[in-house]
Amino acid sequence: MRILIAEDNALLREGMTLLLTHNGHEVVATCVAGPEIIPSLRRTRPDAAVLDMRLPPSFRDEGLRAAVAARREFPELPLLVLSQYVEQAYAAELLALGARGIGYLLKDRVGRVEQFLEALERISEGGTALDPEVVNEIIRQKASTRSLEELTAREHEVLGLMAQGLANGAIGEQLFITERAVSKHIRGIFDKLNLPAEGTSVHRRVLAVLAYLGNDISGTASREAPQKGRR
Repeated sequence: MRILIAEDNALLREGMTLLLTHNGHEVVATCVAGPEIIPSLRRTRPDAAVLDMRLPPSFRDEGLRAAVAARREFPELPLLVLSQYVEQAYAAELLALGARGIGYLLKDRVGRVEQFLEALERISEGGTALDPEVVNEIIRQKASTRSLEELTAREHEVLGLMAQGLANGAIGEQLFITERAVSKHIRGIFDKLNLPAEGTSVHRRVLAVLAYLGNDISGTASREAPQKGRR
């Protein structure tokens, strides 16, 4: 896989480059600031991009802004965004781009090599990779909507694993239940969230995840950027 990396921390940038190269991938470009990303994508046309959420010049949301611009110009490009913190509004806005080929991981996940590479592989295949800690923090911090309150404890578990990007078989393995039982829980989730019957199951899963993250069902994110300092 040909990959572009945007990360201003030299140690982490070089570490990811070595890690990806060692595992058979090619790093075709590296960027250290937000304005460099789109020109580099145009020049190199990578198979995927790994973007830091906060980059120079302002260290706020340059990586997210670049992801939004990249998704508009290169709609099929898989994007894996890294963040130092759990930033719920950013996770919601990222998925509102259309969850196909989108990932959002905390930076310490890079050190867990298998999980990092698995997330990259998942988005390259059109899936979603949402960090488990991001999901857990959303559960902890956000007051549930009426529809979400109707879900059973097991349905909440299934939906949380869906948000991480797991397929039905993997969800079953995590919860020690059959894939048939997982499918039943997912049908219940769809019904309780009043998701439209038409459309593909993948589309309905994306809508369910967006609702879980606090978006309205049309996928418009609530934009409440956290006021943190530099990463």
